[in-house]
Amino acid sequence: MTGVTDSAMPLDGVTVLDLATFLAAPLCATFLGEFGADVIKVEQPGVGDDLRRLGPSADASGSSYWWFVEARNKKSITCNLRDPEGQGLIRRLVASTDVVTENFRPGTLEGWNLGWSELSRVRPSLVMVRISAFGQTGPRRARPGFGRIAAAVGGLSYVSGYPDRPPVTPGTPTVPDYLAGVFGALGALLALRHADRTGQGQVVDLGLYEPVLRILDDVIAVHGATGRVRERIGSGTESVVPHNHYRCRDGRWIAIACTNDRMFERLLQALGRPELKGDARMASARARLEHRELVDGLVADWVGERDAAEALRVLEACEVPSSLVASVRDLFEDPQVRARENILRLAAPWVGALTMPGVVPRLTLTPGRVERVGPTAPGEHNEEIYGGRLGLSGAELARLRARGVI
Repeated sequence: MTGVTDSAMPLDGVTVLDLATFLAAPLCATFLGEFGADVIKVEQPGVGDDLRRLGPSADASGSSYWWFVEARNKKSITCNLRDPEGQGLIRRLVASTDVVTENFRPGTLEGWNLGWSELSRVRPSLVMVRISAFGQTGPRRARPGFGRIAAAVGGLSYVSGYPDRPPVTPGTPTVPDYLAGVFGALGALLALRHADRTGQGQVVDLGLYEPVLRILDDVIAVHGATGRVRERIGSGTESVVPHNHYRCRDGRWIAIACTNDRMFERLLQALGRPELKGDARMASARARLEHRELVDGLVADWVGERDAAEALRVLEACEVPSSLVASVRDLFEDPQVRARENILRLAAPWVGALTMPGVVPRLTLTPGRVERVGPTAPGEHNEEIYGGRLGLSGAELARLRARGVI
């Protein structure tokens, strides 16, 4: 939902201090902010957050579309975390903060006197979400890493692509960042619940690769039991057939997913081949797996003789799970996406309006909302936060600004 309303939000009264940069931990803060948390984004004085320079620029300042989308609802302050005065400002802000998010290499904040031991002394009920490439422990804890590395380490890239080609990063290299943001937000909510009940804060420790490893369906269980290593099989699916992408006569692609015998019987009706129900090679899910090429070929031939719209009409009439493989242009035209408000359009001073993904999940009584795009300038809210929360005077702010502290 868009716009400001008077309804209570689930996280009203929760303050989040976002010390992180780029994507994963900042996304955790963004998700909390969509449901009412007051999120204060800390940027580097002068240059701002690195996400401002990632992807195409949206305004004359050079800030990216990505920044304005994923920093939505946040307030921006600037602070030099390497400066003792800047560190003092952060500790003072933590005194009234519920959640801190960060994604520096382990030990970095400790070197700046802003680690867990220091901040938890300031506020014992603090929740600190720490997202790093490999987590706070283990032999690789100090190594750097981004989403592409996480997908590789977590096992997802290895199973993505075709057997005769190199492994690919599924989707975009930032899928692990978004996953980590979601898992980080879940961890923050669980820790906040504990803090509400006991007054005791804690660290949410998340390696960027760990959510990737967590979503590998049965890959780990199967290997542990049998020693089998799953290999790449293209756009198909390991456990069922047909479950693939198929090219239509007009060059568009559709997805079909038949995960049990009932769905496959409906697909045979759509193909006009109900008699194949009795074919031993197709009579069960296991048999179809053993004859993957035959089954996939049958479906591919039928789809290839039709335009996408025609094929989908027939499949939908037979209640076969299917869809166009949508481009971003298709998403903008999709009536389901439109009805669910999955794409929002918000006012933005430099372009008039900016489109972005909507809020997920959808709550019926206390829905999330996007009130504004990301802050235009680094430190846009310095006076509001430093003056309002910490009581700093205009003269003191001017002095800190002149020193490069803010």
